Amino acid sequence: MPDQKNPKKRANRAIAKPDNKQVTKRKQIQLLWLGLGLTGVAMISATAGALLAVSLASTPLMHQKLSAEEQAVFDGDSFSKGNMKLPEVTRPVNILISGIKVTASDLKNPAPTAHNLGYDALVNSFDGMADTMLLLRFDPEKKKISVLSIPRDTRIVMDGHGVQKINAANVIGGPAVAAKEVSNLLEGVAIDRYIRINVQGVEKLIDALGGVTVYVPKDMKYQDDSQHLYINLKQGKQHLNGDQALQLLRFRYDQNGDIGRIQRQQMVMRALMEQTLNPTILTRVPKILAVIQSHLDTNLSVEELAALVGFGIRTDRQQVKMLMLPGEANGNGRHSISYWLPNRSRLKTLMAKYFDQGSSDRELVDTSKVRVTIQDSTGDNQAVNSLVRTLETAGYRRITIDKSLPESLSVTQIIAQQGDEDSAKQVYSSLGFGDVSVETSGTLYSDVTIKLGLDWLQKQLTINN
Repeated sequence: MPDQKNPKKRANRAIAKPDNKQVTKRKQIQLLWLGLGLTGVAMISATAGALLAVSLASTPLMHQKLSAEEQAVFDGDSFSKGNMKLPEVTRPVNILISGIKVTASDLKNPAPTAHNLGYDALVNSFDGMADTMLLLRFDPEKKKISVLSIPRDTRIVMDGHGVQKINAANVIGGPAVAAKEVSNLLEGVAIDRYIRINVQGVEKLIDALGGVTVYVPKDMKYQDDSQHLYINLKQGKQHLNGDQALQLLRFRYDQNGDIGRIQRQQMVMRALMEQTLNPTILTRVPKILAVIQSHLDTNLSVEELAALVGFGIRTDRQQVKMLMLPGEANGNGRHSISYWLPNRSRLKTLMAKYFDQGSSDRELVDTSKVRVTIQDSTGDNQAVNSLVRTLETAGYRRITIDKSLPESLSVTQIIAQQGDEDSAKQVYSSLGFGDVSVETSGTLYSDVTIKLGLDWLQKQLTINN
């Protein structure tokens, strides 16, 4: 900790030339913050990191060497600035994160341990299809983080390869091709850096974090002996270990398919962000770093990673916006290949608002056109009817009542399902209560989903008295 009693001694230390041990220790601390940041542990107090010294070899986290042409796909300019504390993010930066699923059959020469198992085993590699794709924007000017989930079935047209699903880009050309295709899809947005983590790493990482507490929204059961994939989860709030969390993240065998899976992924991300505020996570840092070194590939420098972590520490949780690529599925089983078809108009608006890419005409919210869906958690039909009447009085005409929520909420959630935060804020103004958030955990084809909580009952009681 800083020497508060002897400022002269502290100043002498600041100007002294560091020896090799000091440099090594500084790199270790930077790598510590890298580990914390990439898994949501970036939310821990910055001062805590300075108290830890983890013995860690300086092995680069870049597992694939990029050619000069591939490097040119990414913005090579540094976005971090070092100082006596953690480095800082100096400009908005976009990071492409891919969760890679690789099985033994995907590789020409899998490890001997993957043979004769009787199933197609997952392997520690980055050469498979992207099971998950996220574009993260860290914006120091607006003090917010935007997270855009890209469905793996998104339809694209690749030069020399024709119509493809975007999850194939990594297999076809690695992180550079994946970044290029994502940029083409998202209105030409610049991709500054990439991060790839494989499915095995996700499981080990959650175990290293001590598991995650979430509310499993429904019973989930699925069995695939060929992949050794066994999913068996019960509805309800529970603490999941790495294997169980991976079951939740990989489940897509219901009416919403991969889109429902994206919603659950964002739910787990939120839970991890909140959970890792617990100081006890510090005792798990060595395990976290070990997983990151062996299961993560990135072209970020250590200083840049540390800068992103520092930014994450200072970002208010309400300023983390979780979005999904707007679009729709190409039918209900009527086509031989299923695709997610992007809605170009809505995508243009989303990219302009959250990624400062291009521009779109901003219109005043027309309440009569906003699609509002209500999910009740109170169990009180009169409360729901009262909410509908309040919305109708405010000019809302496209109101739908969805299935009730299995979990009771103390505070009503007003969710900008399609990223239209202005419409969600307008609903809040009409109701005068609730919390507004930008995420995709609501009803899929709503503009605004209201998850009605017990605070509405209290508000009604106050009015009636």
